[in-house]
Amino acid sequence: MMLKPNMRSQVLPMPVVLISTVSKDGVRNAAPWGCIMPILRPLDEILIASWLKRDTLDNIRDTSEFVVNIPSVDMVEVVEICAKSFPPEADEFEEADLLPRPSVKVKPPGIDGCIAWMECKLVEEILREKYSLIVGKVVHLEGNDSFFDERGGMDFESAKPMSMILGPDGVCYTHPAYPGSGREGR
Repeated sequence: MMLKPNMRSQVLPMPVVLISTVSKDGVRNAAPWGCIMPILRPLDEILIASWLKRDTLDNIRDTSEFVVNIPSVDMVEVVEICAKSFPPEADEFEEADLLPRPSVKVKPPGIDGCIAWMECKLVEEILREKYSLIVGKVVHLEGNDSFFDERGGMDFESAKPMSMILGPDGVCYTHPAYPGSGREGR
């Protein structure tokens, strides 16, 4: 079956993260994001794609800082609240009843209860006609002790990092499943 270009989201699962920022006026923002990827390994830089009309993008442009929070699939209700269109002056941490987690190297707080937190600083913005690509340098990476072993390995089955796939009936949230085999990490 030939699929139309707008149906690619049905065949390409995307990670779900919550990006937290603080506006230049000090208002906290939290927004779900699926268009994010590491720029090669070892994850020193990440790339996010954004529509031009986003409070998160405005905040990153104004402050050059953001936190990528990795939610578990158990946080789906929080993600759905954060997906609502709040005015820029609304504190989305309060709207979604999020507990802030102090960051180590950036001003925006992380979101307590997440699997991991990537504190980032803006490196470059690549502006296109309808969207922007943001390159961020990961300046601090920390994992929730509840989901990582002493070697730094994530227990995927308990952490359940959220991903999504879009279909004709809307969003389907999912998480990685261990099939019982795999390649050894490098």
